Order: sequence, then C-alpha cells, then structure tokens
Amino acid sequence: MHGKLYPVALMANRFDISQKLIHFTSGESPEDAFDRLTAIISERRLIGGASLIRGSYKCVCFTEAPLAAFTDAFVRPYPFRRYSQFGLMFEKSWIYDRGGRPVIYQPESDFNILPDELRWRHVRFELACDPIIDWTWEREWRIRCDELPFSEAEAIIVVPNNQWIDALRDGHDAEQDIDVELYSMVMEKEIAELWRKAFRWRVVALQ
Repeated sequence: MHGKLYPVALMANRFDISQKLIHFTSGESPEDAFDRLTAIISERRLIGGASLIRGSYKCVCFTEAPLAAFTDAFVRPYPFRRYSQFGLMFEKSWIYDRGGRPVIYQPESDFNILPDELRWRHVRFELACDPIIDWTWEREWRIRCDELPFSEAEAIIVVPNNQWIDALRDGHDAEQDIDVELYSMVMEKEIAELWRKAFRWRVVALQ
C-alpha cells in the first residue's frame, strides 16, 4: 500500500474540478435560453455543433468547472456573455464512456501535429500573443458526435434560481393537462388521469 496512488479518489476531493460536466445553453434573453433548454429536454438529446471548432468537427461541449466556481467570468445573469445560466449536467464518467474527452489547449501551430483522430479536441492557446488567447478557464470537454441522446436518469437540469424551477414544473403540468384532456375525449376522465406523468427531472439552481 505504501506509495500507491488512487487518482480517482484524489480527484473526488478536489474543490477546483468537478466529477460532473455541464453543457450550458445560449440565448438572446433568459426566456430564449429557457426555451432552448426546454426544447432540448423535450427531445432528450444535445445536438453537436461545429462553431468555433477548427476543422468543423461536430461536437457537444461541456465544462468540468464545479458549480461553486461559476462567477460572472463564466456565466452571469442577463445580459449573458458567452453562456447563459441554463444547462444540463452529467456525470463525468457517463460522458467519458461515450467518448467525451478534455480538449487540448495548444498553439494554433500545433494543430497539424495532432493525429487526425485527435484534432477535434484542439483549442487555441497562445500566451505569446498580444492580447493573449486563453480559454483554459472554460475547462472544456467535448464529445465528437452529431447528437447525444440522454434520459431523465442521466441528466440534471441547471437553472439560475428557484423561479425557473417553478417555471419548469408549471410547463410540465400544463403539458400533462393537455394530454389528459385529449385522453379524456376517448375514455373516462378518471382513467385518463392515470396517464398523467410526474415531473421526474432532477434540477439544481445556481443561486
């Protein structure tokens, strides 16, 4: 046992790196970002994009920064900077098992040194530039894919505060009211109510 290291256990105790990964949505306003989030939840999939990825590889992107580390430098109340305060959080091991990996921060000139199968992980990092180019604070992970399907059991919804948790539940209840009303057109109302689904998503608020 002497001198043996257990890296997984050590990482679990680090305050600066989380064992979860978060995909934040964008949006022109809080309402727009919320609508994008609810659309993702409804479809139960994240769509890969190639924006700002050299080589135009389609990827779904995440951050491994812990919730406690999110300040105005990363996500902030509206007006948003790069990200909104709405997103989905996953276990890092779940993302890893599906091919997710940390990006590789390196000079642009190093892109061609990478093997073809690793170039989707490249993110430009230049300390010799003026101004410097440094995105390391994002602690980005990526999965190279067209889409990433997920279930209620595999994702946790991230919202700014409890007001948006209430909005999620209200939206769910409204959808279920419509479904029950439709079912009641072909069966007894009491039986139609049996088709009502409970809100089963886990949700965490940043504030």
